[in-house]
Amino acid sequence: MKSLSISLSALALASLTMTASATTVVNQSITESEVIGAQKAWCQALIDISSTYAKNGQPAAKALAEKVIDSAYGYQMGAVLFKPTLTVAPQTFRTTRTGALSYFVGGDPAFPQDKGFALKGWTKCESQNAEIFIAGDSATSMGNVMVTDKNSKVTTVDKTWTYVKDDPGNLRIVVHHSSLPYTGN
Repeated sequence: MKSLSISLSALALASLTMTASATTVVNQSITESEVIGAQKAWCQALIDISSTYAKNGQPAAKALAEKVIDSAYGYQMGAVLFKPTLTVAPQTFRTTRTGALSYFVGGDPAFPQDKGFALKGWTKCESQNAEIFIAGDSATSMGNVMVTDKNSKVTTVDKTWTYVKDDPGNLRIVVHHSSLPYTGN
């Protein structure tokens, strides 16, 4: 009987330990202000990568882009459904971190068409939402992003982003669809 008592005590202690470590709960609900903040951060990161490229070259821009991808996107959670603006078959979709990095800064022989979208001399970026749909622990926004290059030329892209929160509560992009607006031609 004594061994049963010890086993039950050990089980109770293990249960308390598991309960104590499992009680940290992060509110996974997403707010509109978090979505808008993530969009502003994405825009600023695009400008920062472009500026870093102009000042310090492609290796520095790549290092920054890696940090941006790791903090903004959910590749550490699994595949990200990323369809960049200027991609062509057979590499239209960038479900891996490597594919996303190549799209942003180029230089990867596995993606020979990539010239580096983030290296185009962007000086301004602004997101304008048509709507944001929030469903508790996920949010989807759709609208336009206007990027301005060093010659003051504005390019407007249609964007859809879906966000979720990771375990620590950081917003992560898990769907990113981008395309040029239809011009009727």
